[in-house]
Amino acid sequence: MRFLLISLLWAWSLAVHAESVKLLVQSSPLAGFQYHAGEALWARLQVGDALDLIREPDNPHDARAVRVEWRGVHLGYLPRAENEAVAAALDRGERVAGRIAALVRHQNPWRRVRIEVFVLL
Repeated sequence: MRFLLISLLWAWSLAVHAESVKLLVQSSPLAGFQYHAGEALWARLQVGDALDLIREPDNPHDARAVRVEWRGVHLGYLPRAENEAVAAALDRGERVAGRIAALVRHQNPWRRVRIEVFVLL
Protein backbone atom coordinates (compact mmCIF):
# COMPACT_ATOMS: atom_id res chain seq x y z
CA MET A 1 0.00 0.00 0.00
CA ARG A 2 2.79 2.45 0.88
CA PHE A 3 4.51 1.77 -2.46
CA LEU A 4 1.26 2.46 -4.34
CA LEU A 5 0.76 5.75 -2.48
CA ILE A 6 4.33 6.86 -3.22
CA SER A 7 3.90 5.90 -6.89
CA LEU A 8 0.66 7.85 -7.17
CA LEU A 9 2.21 10.93 -5.53
CA TRP A 10 5.22 10.71 -7.86
CA ALA A 11 2.98 10.41 -10.94
CA TRP A 12 0.85 13.35 -9.74
CA SER A 13 4.01 15.42 -9.18
CA LEU A 14 5.20 14.70 -12.73
CA ALA A 15 1.81 15.65 -14.19
CA VAL A 16 1.69 18.92 -12.24
CA HIS A 17 5.22 19.89 -13.28
CA ALA A 18 4.64 18.87 -16.89
CA GLU A 19 1.80 21.39 -17.16
CA SER A 20 4.11 24.20 -16.08
CA VAL A 21 6.91 23.51 -18.57
CA LYS A 22 7.32 26.23 -21.18
CA LEU A 23 9.74 25.87 -24.08
CA LEU A 24 10.92 29.13 -25.65
CA VAL A 25 10.62 28.72 -29.42
CA GLN A 26 10.79 32.29 -30.72
CA SER A 27 11.82 35.83 -29.84
CA SER A 28 10.63 38.46 -32.30
CA PRO A 29 9.69 42.09 -32.72
CA LEU A 30 5.97 42.81 -32.74
CA ALA A 31 4.85 43.59 -36.30
CA GLY A 32 2.19 46.22 -36.97
CA PHE A 33 2.45 47.83 -33.52
CA GLN A 34 1.92 51.29 -35.03
CA TYR A 35 -1.34 50.24 -36.73
CA HIS A 36 -3.11 48.77 -33.72
CA ALA A 37 -3.71 49.68 -30.06
CA GLY A 38 -0.06 49.62 -28.96
CA GLU A 39 0.49 53.36 -28.68
CA ALA A 40 -2.72 53.91 -26.73
CA LEU A 41 -1.77 51.14 -24.30
CA TRP A 42 1.97 51.85 -24.07
CA ALA A 43 1.87 53.13 -20.47
CA ARG A 44 0.00 50.00 -19.30
CA LEU A 45 2.20 47.40 -21.02
CA GLN A 46 4.85 45.73 -18.86
CA VAL A 47 7.68 43.31 -19.50
CA GLY A 48 6.43 39.85 -18.57
CA ASP A 49 2.79 40.53 -19.45
CA ALA A 50 1.03 37.54 -21.02
CA LEU A 51 0.07 37.73 -24.68
CA ASP A 52 -2.49 35.63 -26.53
CA LEU A 53 -1.52 34.27 -29.95
CA ILE A 54 -4.49 33.80 -32.23
CA ARG A 55 -4.40 32.19 -35.63
CA GLU A 56 -5.94 34.16 -38.54
CA PRO A 57 -5.96 31.69 -41.46
CA ASP A 58 -8.32 33.92 -43.46
CA ASN A 59 -6.12 37.03 -43.17
CA PRO A 60 -6.06 38.56 -46.68
CA HIS A 61 -2.40 39.66 -46.36
CA ASP A 62 -0.88 36.50 -44.87
CA ALA A 63 -2.37 32.99 -44.77
CA ARG A 64 -0.07 32.14 -41.83
CA ALA A 65 -0.99 35.25 -39.80
CA VAL A 66 -0.78 35.02 -36.01
CA ARG A 67 -2.46 37.92 -34.22
CA VAL A 68 -0.99 39.09 -30.91
CA GLU A 69 -3.38 40.32 -28.21
CA TRP A 70 -2.83 41.83 -24.78
CA ARG A 71 -5.82 41.41 -22.45
CA GLY A 72 -8.13 40.97 -25.45
CA VAL A 73 -6.81 43.99 -27.36
CA HIS A 74 -5.09 43.59 -30.72
CA LEU A 75 -1.47 44.81 -30.54
CA GLY A 76 -0.06 43.47 -33.81
CA TYR A 77 1.21 40.27 -35.41
CA LEU A 78 4.10 37.87 -35.37
CA PRO A 79 6.35 38.98 -38.25
CA ARG A 80 5.42 37.31 -41.54
CA ALA A 81 8.98 36.05 -42.03
CA GLU A 82 8.88 34.31 -38.63
CA ASN A 83 5.33 33.01 -38.19
CA GLU A 84 5.31 29.69 -40.07
CA ALA A 85 6.26 27.38 -37.18
CA VAL A 86 3.93 29.06 -34.68
CA ALA A 87 1.03 29.07 -37.17
CA ALA A 88 1.60 25.34 -37.81
CA ALA A 89 1.71 24.61 -34.07
CA LEU A 90 -1.57 26.48 -33.53
CA ASP A 91 -3.13 24.65 -36.48
CA ARG A 92 -2.16 21.33 -34.84
CA GLY A 93 -3.87 22.41 -31.63
CA GLU A 94 -0.66 22.79 -29.65
CA ARG A 95 -0.74 25.09 -26.65
CA VAL A 96 1.24 28.22 -27.47
CA ALA A 97 1.64 31.36 -25.38
CA GLY A 98 3.47 34.64 -25.58
CA ARG A 99 4.79 37.35 -23.30
CA ILE A 100 6.32 40.79 -23.58
CA ALA A 101 10.10 40.40 -23.40
CA ALA A 102 11.14 44.03 -23.88
CA LEU A 103 9.64 47.51 -24.25
CA VAL A 104 11.76 50.30 -25.73
CA ARG A 105 10.68 53.86 -26.61
CA HIS A 106 12.07 54.02 -30.13
CA GLN A 107 11.15 55.89 -33.31
CA ASN A 108 11.18 52.64 -35.26
CA PRO A 109 8.00 50.74 -34.29
CA TRP A 110 9.76 47.44 -35.07
CA ARG A 111 12.07 48.07 -32.11
CA ARG A 112 9.42 49.04 -29.54
CA VAL A 113 8.06 45.67 -28.44
CA ARG A 114 9.91 42.35 -28.39
CA ILE A 115 7.86 39.26 -27.69
CA GLU A 116 8.72 35.70 -26.74
CA VAL A 117 6.71 32.70 -27.87
CA PHE A 118 6.50 29.49 -25.85
CA VAL A 119 5.13 26.02 -26.50
CA LEU A 120 3.47 24.73 -23.35
CA LEU A 121 4.38 21.12 -22.69
